[in-house]
Amino acid sequence: MKYMKLGAKPDAFQTEGNIRCVATELATDILITVGDVKFYLHKFPLLSKSSRLQTLVASTNEESNDELDISGIPGGPSAFEICAKFCYGMTVTLNAYNVLAARCAAEFLEMFETIDKGNLIYKIDVFLSSSIFRTWKDSIIVLQTTKSLLPWSENLKVINHCVDSIAAKASIDPSEVDWSYTYNRKKLPSDGGPDSHWNGVRKQLTVPRDWWVEDICDLEMSLYKKVILAIKAKGRTASEVVGEALRAYAYRRLFSTLDSAANNGLDCTRHRAALETIVSLLPAERGSVSCGFLLKLLRAVSLLGSDEAYRDGLVKRIGLQLDGASVSDLLIPASSNENAMYNVDLVSSILEEFMAQRHGDGGGVELRDDDEEYAMDGESHHLSSSVSGGDSERALAKLIDGYLAEIAKDTNLPLQKFIKIAEMVPLAARPAHDGLYRAIDMYLKEHPSLSKSEKKRLCGLMDCKKLTAEASSHAVQNERLPLRVVVQVLFFEQLRASAASADAAASLLPRENGNSYGSSRSAATTATTTEDDQWVGGGLPASGDTSSFRSMSGLANKNGSDGGKNGGKAAAKGSLLMPRKMLSKLWSGKASNGENSGGSDTSESPGSVNLDTETKSTHSRNTRHSVS
Repeated sequence: MKYMKLGAKPDAFQTEGNIRCVATELATDILITVGDVKFYLHKFPLLSKSSRLQTLVASTNEESNDELDISGIPGGPSAFEICAKFCYGMTVTLNAYNVLAARCAAEFLEMFETIDKGNLIYKIDVFLSSSIFRTWKDSIIVLQTTKSLLPWSENLKVINHCVDSIAAKASIDPSEVDWSYTYNRKKLPSDGGPDSHWNGVRKQLTVPRDWWVEDICDLEMSLYKKVILAIKAKGRTASEVVGEALRAYAYRRLFSTLDSAANNGLDCTRHRAALETIVSLLPAERGSVSCGFLLKLLRAVSLLGSDEAYRDGLVKRIGLQLDGASVSDLLIPASSNENAMYNVDLVSSILEEFMAQRHGDGGGVELRDDDEEYAMDGESHHLSSSVSGGDSERALAKLIDGYLAEIAKDTNLPLQKFIKIAEMVPLAARPAHDGLYRAIDMYLKEHPSLSKSEKKRLCGLMDCKKLTAEASSHAVQNERLPLRVVVQVLFFEQLRASAASADAAASLLPRENGNSYGSSRSAATTATTTEDDQWVGGGLPASGDTSSFRSMSGLANKNGSDGGKNGGKAAAKGSLLMPRKMLSKLWSGKASNGENSGGSDTSESPGSVNLDTETKSTHSRNTRHSVS
C-alpha cells in the first residue's frame, strides 16, 4: 500500500474523551466543534491555510468569533484532525484509507493554492495521481471509501478516476500483470512448492485471465456496476471472463445469504437490487455464463418475486443452452404458497423455449456461439465443451429423465405435469428408455393409488423395445408395472435372443461363394425384426407372429396351476432366454394376485385375452407406446 507523510513536527495533539487540544505554551484562542468532538486550537495556523475558516471567523460577531461549528465537514472529526495537523506542520500519514476523506475535508475548508503555496489540496492531488490511481488494490480501497463521502467524492471526480483505473488494469493482457491480487478459486503453484521448478529452472507462474475477479467483489453494488460497465466498454475483456466476475460476485454478495433472508422473512430489498443488477450486466454472448449459473439466478428471481421481465429473459437464455445443465440445477423449489416441492411449470417453460430454439422457423439454431464455456460450480471453474445437434438432444433427454426421476418423489406432483415434461423430449432423443423407465417406476412407487387407466397412460410413455437387458431384467420382476407391460418386455427379449442365436448359428456354418448356408434363416429373422419395428408403441406382435404368442399363452394356461401367488415375476429372475416358462408363472401369478380383476379394463385378464383381436387393434392406435 502506498502512503505519503506530510509535515516534520512531532504530533502534539492530545485527546481527552471528546476533546482534542494542542499541547503548547500558547493558550488556544478558537473552539471548533465537529459533531460531538471539540477542538481547542489556534487561529493563526488554521486561517493561514483555510479560506473557509477565514470567512467564518470574519462573519461572526466579536462575542462569538472564538467558536465555530463545522459539523457538516465531510469525513467528520478524523478528517478535520488531519487538516488541522497539516496546518500546524505536524507529521501526518496519508494512505488509501484516509486520503479521500482528507481530500474532501480540504475541499470543504477551501485549502487552495491561492491561499498558500503547497497547500493540502495540491499535495493530495499529486499523491492520488502519482500513486493511488496507479496501484491496483489502492484504487479499489479508495473507491470503497467514496460511498460515505458522497456527493463530495462524485463532484471531485474521484469515483470516475478510480473506476477508470480499475477497468484499465483489468483489461490489460494478463502477461503484463506484475502486482499482487487475490485469487482463491484455483490455487496456483506456490513459490516454494514442488511445482515451481522444473529441472532446477524456475517456472514462470501463469496469471489467469480472471485474476481481477475476486478483488472487486468487495465493492458495493452501485460501484461494482460502474466497474463492470467500464470494463465492458473498453472491449478488451472476453465475455466469459466478465461472466465469471458476475458469478463470483453473485455467490459472495447474493447467494450466500439469500436463503436465510427469505426464509426468515427479512427485508430482501438489497438482495433484489443485487439480483436485478447482476442479470442486467450479463454479457449478451451465448456461452459467456454457464447454464447452471443462469438457473441459480432464475431460482433467485422466483424466490424474491422479481419483475417478470427478468424471469422471461433468463428463461430465454437458459433455453439456448439447457443441455449444459445438471439435474440439481433444475430442482427449483416451489413458492411457499404452492402444495409442491418443485417449480415444475418453470422448467416446463424452459423446455418449451429450448425446443422452440431448436426447431424454430429457421430450421433450428445453434445452442452457443462459443465452443467453450466456464462451468460455474460455486468453488471452482473449468472449461467444458458444448454439444450440438443430435448429441444436444440426447444430452437433454438424459437430463430430463434424471429430472423426472427426482420430481417423481413428490407425492403431490400431478400425473399430467409428469407426462407433459416427459413428452416434450423428441422421440429420437432417447436411444434407450432405461432412464425414463426408472422415472416411471419411481412415480409408481410414490403414487400407489393410481388407477389402472392412469398407470396405462403413464407406462405408455415408455417403449419396451428400447429397454436394455439390465432394465428388462428389472422390469419383469417389477410388481408395480401392469401385466401387459411385463409381457411386452418378455416378448421383445425373446425376439432379441432369437435374433442373436440365429446370427451366432449362421456365423458357425460353412460358407459357399461368400454366403452362409444360414442366410435364409437370417433373412427370415430380418423380416421378423422389420415387421416388429413397425409396431405402434411397442405393443403386441403383428398377425404374423401371433401363433408364437398363442403358444406362449396356451402353455401359460396349461401350466397355470403350477404357479403360486408369488411365482409370477420371480420366475424371470433366472433368464430372459426362457420366456415361456416365465410367462406361465407370470400369468398364473398375476391371476392369483387379482391384478386384473374388477374395473372396466378387462382386456388385461389372462382368461379373456383375444390375441387376434388385440393384434389387429394394435396397428390402429395413435398414442406413443400405448399400453392397453
